[in-house]
Amino acid sequence: MSGPSTPTTPSRILVIRHGQSTWNAQGRWQGQADPPLTAVGETQALQAASVLAAGLLPTERLGAVITSDLQRAAVTASIIADELGFAPVAMDKRLRERHAGEWQGLTRAEVDEQFPGYLASGQRPAGFEPSEAAGARASSCLVGLAHRLDGASALVVSHGGILRALRVLLGISDDLAFANLSGQWFEAHNNELTPGEVVELVTSERPITTTPL
Repeated sequence: MSGPSTPTTPSRILVIRHGQSTWNAQGRWQGQADPPLTAVGETQALQAASVLAAGLLPTERLGAVITSDLQRAAVTASIIADELGFAPVAMDKRLRERHAGEWQGLTRAEVDEQFPGYLASGQRPAGFEPSEAAGARASSCLVGLAHRLDGASALVVSHGGILRALRVLLGISDDLAFANLSGQWFEAHNNELTPGEVVELVTSERPITTTPL
């Protein structure tokens, strides 16, 4: 993706979804609403930190931890960074989840009742942020981050909708629905992002290919 013109040394950036929130547990569409983590979500973050520390993201190669400013992501990032002994954690609003418009706070059953046929046909309500816009702002954040990393790696804690928007922007499938504490590696080099492997840091009862809220 296009960005600043200054060349960069290749950097690997792991973008993951936050831990379970109260609205995840209730099956509610979140968007840019700001529900907190559950106790399960906090435990997931601790488990993810253990996996990262075991070698997936060596601390000596970690140049940055950056997060969405929504608390479900920010607290996840803080827990992981504390366990890894890394500070500080930076926040960036460009990593916020896609706004879900009139669906924010609704369950799937409520969406089906109030917007019949929308989910089945892939329609979205008024105010739902386009994937292209969300992907562009997140990509801008990652490319800018890579310029500061100078070849180091980074951990980014964001949202499932942002991960899918990045995949769409890069021309790959958007049919992966990322479970809590799953994500994908990206390589950033010369203002371009290249998608890498998908990872799942904690065991989820929900398959990674289901459609999330």
